[in-house]
Amino acid sequence: MLLLGIDLGTSSIKTSVVDALTQKVIASAQYPEEESPIIALHPGWAEQSPDLWWEQVQKAIELCNNKGFYNPLDIAAIGIAYQMHGLVLVDKTQQVLRNSIIWCDSRAVEIGDHAFEAVGKEKCLERLLNSPGNFTASKLAWVKQNEPAIYDHIAKVMLPGDFISMKLTGEINTSISALSEGVFFDFLDNRLSDDVMEYFGFDRSFFPEIQPVFSSHGKLSSHVAQKLKLKTGTPVTYKAGDQPNNALSLNVLNPGEIAATAGTSGVIYGVSDELAYDKQSRINTFAHVNYSEVEKRLGVLLCINGVGSMYRWLKSVFGTSENYLQLNRKAVEAPPGSDGLLVLPFGNGAERMLNNKMVGAQFYNIDLNKHSQAHLIRAVQEGIAFAFRYGLDIMRENGINPTVIRAGQNNLFLSELFTQTFVNTTGIPVELYKNDGSAGAALGAGIGAQVFSSAKQAFEHMHPLQLVEPSPNKLEPVYQEWKTLLKKQL
Repeated sequence: MLLLGIDLGTSSIKTSVVDALTQKVIASAQYPEEESPIIALHPGWAEQSPDLWWEQVQKAIELCNNKGFYNPLDIAAIGIAYQMHGLVLVDKTQQVLRNSIIWCDSRAVEIGDHAFEAVGKEKCLERLLNSPGNFTASKLAWVKQNEPAIYDHIAKVMLPGDFISMKLTGEINTSISALSEGVFFDFLDNRLSDDVMEYFGFDRSFFPEIQPVFSSHGKLSSHVAQKLKLKTGTPVTYKAGDQPNNALSLNVLNPGEIAATAGTSGVIYGVSDELAYDKQSRINTFAHVNYSEVEKRLGVLLCINGVGSMYRWLKSVFGTSENYLQLNRKAVEAPPGSDGLLVLPFGNGAERMLNNKMVGAQFYNIDLNKHSQAHLIRAVQEGIAFAFRYGLDIMRENGINPTVIRAGQNNLFLSELFTQTFVNTTGIPVELYKNDGSAGAALGAGIGAQVFSSAKQAFEHMHPLQLVEPSPNKLEPVYQEWKTLLKKQL
């Protein structure tokens, strides 16, 4: 039996087909090859076209099918992972009303801050587990305030994964996990938040029917099935945000387990069984993929916006034909500490862990007679590792004290230098796995379709590739200097 996973990323769409029996990837594809652009009409804004996402999803599925490694008609279930917090609006004919305001867009910070004060900080934190901040609810409020003609035509409000599921099946639904990441969900009443609905004046009819993450979210329509050479009626049985899905793909499902990723953004994601929150909402708590009223499973998320995006920017500014592997090798040519060159990697919108401040990406202590490309590359990697340490210390303040972190051996964790710097700077060993968001979504589909007897069975063949343990941390004084520079900006 085959399972199809779709990973709707900020940079591209990736699809994987997994054999349920062996849990191995048979084929995978990515589209487009070049990173998708982010539309920034004003400073701090970030948008993408949902219709373009759908075109790219179809292309990625077709590319995967065309490899000829399987019969597409043997795909029994579909899972979707997606970039979190994006706002997608459709009318009553399921037509998109505007570009999606995506996760790193900062336009609604002030709106969310006002809501935090007006509803009451303690009330928000106890019930929503977060400040409304810059999340989806505040983005919807921005549309209501600034684009009333569009707002008046809204039939449904969705997260990006809900939209792709709608395009596949024609059905619209959501989950507690999705609503919580949008800060629409009241964890004490276990329903849409009355406070959010009433303060912003949202119509409850905007919000789709709630389904469990692992359940049927609709069946593949005949015209989409025919176009994609799949079987009509194939169910979509899993939808989750990219970070909960990354945790799932690393078998991080139980309290105390921790996952990390260093893709476009950087995330540390810990599972808790308590309705916990940071009083400053610098880290955020959402319903994990296996959350239920009976068994609370919360994902506590630290996010750094500018991780892979910072590395991509550096590569593009160099104008080099070298790939990321070659850049990683070049970074080793510079010494630890990059001869005094320091980088604050915060150039991708307001950073939650910095109280929604827009610090910007900054380079310090550039010496025109000393610093080379190698220094710049290493300093960026060190600056990103320092940002993870800064955020992890906030998680420690909130009672999350990991003894090991699981991560996929991809993106920046492909760099031995970055991985060792991350481990040394945080003091936490990292287990590296062969993991992939689209493959995780495929396994999630198998859990949702009850192909597996349990989530444990879905990962019975998963084993770590490597354990990276701390070595003496010679960068602690450099980190302290970096931290002092950052605090001057806050």
